Amino acid sequence: MTSGAIDEFAAAAGDAADVAATGAPAGTWDDAPAPAVAPSDGVTPVPAARSIRRYTAQVARRRSGAGIGEVLGDVYYAVVTTAIGLGVALGVAGQLRTALPHVPDQALSTGISLPTVVAVAAVVVAGAVLSLGARLGPVGAGGAEATWWLGSPVDRRGLLRPTARRLPIAAGVIGGVVVALLDGGLLADHGVGHVLSIGATAGLSCAALVLLAGLAQSRGVPRRTTAVVGDLVIAAAPVLALAAALAGWRVAALPDVPVAVLAVLALAVGGLAWWLDTRLGRIRGRHLRESGSVATQAAGAVVSLDSRELGRALSDSAARPRRRRVRRMRLVRGPLSAVVVADLTVLLRSPRHLVQLVVSALVPVVVVITPQLAGALGVVVAVLVSGYVGMLATAEGARRAEMAPIVDRLLPLSAARVRRVRLVVPGVAMLLWSAVAFAAVGRWEGDVAGWLLLGVASAPVWAGAALRGAYRPAPNWQGPLVATPMGALPGGVAGVLSRGPDVAVLGMMPVVICVALGTVVPALVLIQVVASAIALAFGSSTSTKTMMDRMAEATEADKDRKR
Repeated sequence: MTSGAIDEFAAAAGDAADVAATGAPAGTWDDAPAPAVAPSDGVTPVPAARSIRRYTAQVARRRSGAGIGEVLGDVYYAVVTTAIGLGVALGVAGQLRTALPHVPDQALSTGISLPTVVAVAAVVVAGAVLSLGARLGPVGAGGAEATWWLGSPVDRRGLLRPTARRLPIAAGVIGGVVVALLDGGLLADHGVGHVLSIGATAGLSCAALVLLAGLAQSRGVPRRTTAVVGDLVIAAAPVLALAAALAGWRVAALPDVPVAVLAVLALAVGGLAWWLDTRLGRIRGRHLRESGSVATQAAGAVVSLDSRELGRALSDSAARPRRRRVRRMRLVRGPLSAVVVADLTVLLRSPRHLVQLVVSALVPVVVVITPQLAGALGVVVAVLVSGYVGMLATAEGARRAEMAPIVDRLLPLSAARVRRVRLVVPGVAMLLWSAVAFAAVGRWEGDVAGWLLLGVASAPVWAGAALRGAYRPAPNWQGPLVATPMGALPGGVAGVLSRGPDVAVLGMMPVVICVALGTVVPALVLIQVVASAIALAFGSSTSTKTMMDRMAEATEADKDRKR
């Protein structure tokens, strides 16, 4: 081995001597490749940002292993799936419109009109776009982009330009489609041209809101401030609806948008995009990394169907990094009160969840004062959907405890007792929600006291469902996967995602029956109390088995006893 190494070195040295003597390389080096680094005079030009982006995209495509056929197939599948989804959404909206109760002309003069509800929903969409845009960026760089791109001596504007366009385009498309579906599905009082103009106006407005959020980010405005503004817009929407009902202000129909207005709005969006492009280089790298990290976390949560992780990403992105005042926690007297105060503090420090709880409580109020929606179907859908949305806002403390259970394990409490204590905050919050929602339903039915009693009896159902959903197990991605339109998903993922909604739907069946009957039946109130007790038992249980598994085990146990 040593002699071989010496001979090889000697040969290399001889070749070098030949090159030095003759000025030409030896025969053994005629096939050598060109040098990787070209000779220069000591000044290396800085590559353009577009070349860096193209090189990154080429490397990603080369390592993805997908051919052009697979890419075209995925695009075709996405287009077909989107078209089918839009068709189904239009069909559902049309069926809902035909299922609305017939309202006499004299009754239409009271309350608010259906176009007013659509206008209020458009305000909610605008607030949601602004809030989500601020939480997700709107301009960010995550992962390898933040590691390599931001530290390179390349023009940052060129690197961030595609990222700055991505979120405004997505917001414009989604916002325009949602508002167009509301106008064409629920109202359907104009032609296709009117629906397209309304959708285009909504899409351009949503894109403009995200661009404004990007300009605020470039000026150093905290994301929390912009997100809170969006949350306040959402909270103002039902308040505007109630104010319109009290003032007698009604929208007869959504107005036609002239082409000139659309052109001006498009020019305004283009101007905002150009203005943001000129200021991309002023966004700090720390802010870009934070926004990119949140967007990556949210995208991963959506792909893995983890709504808890998605909620944490959206909440933590707008949380204050530090607080000026420290609460003394005077209400804490022991481990039980410590858990309750901790859950209450988490809820009060999250403006998004407070707005979510308030807005969801006002949804049944808006429905019952809208003659076209004030029917059994509309009230049931409003109570169940808004109740579930409000319920999700009350269990943030339990969701955080499920993610990091170390704090609960330090308390001198059993796991079952900790879960029973965590029912307090969701139970009290949903009791207040039920007071508002069922008071509106009772006023619509003409029996406020009876419906309030039913609402109080049904409030524990929401608490049990909230805790059951917060502590549900994660999908088993190590087991066999099932091919779906969204990609490969683990088997049994539907059963995991249904933990929480199953208790809410089954536990609220007495309320649904009472709404269908139009009156509160005393026997159903008693059944509702029993259902609430069962929901609390399921919510505070530490078992990770599904309801079907428990029923199967109970059946097997009964068979064993009979034997």
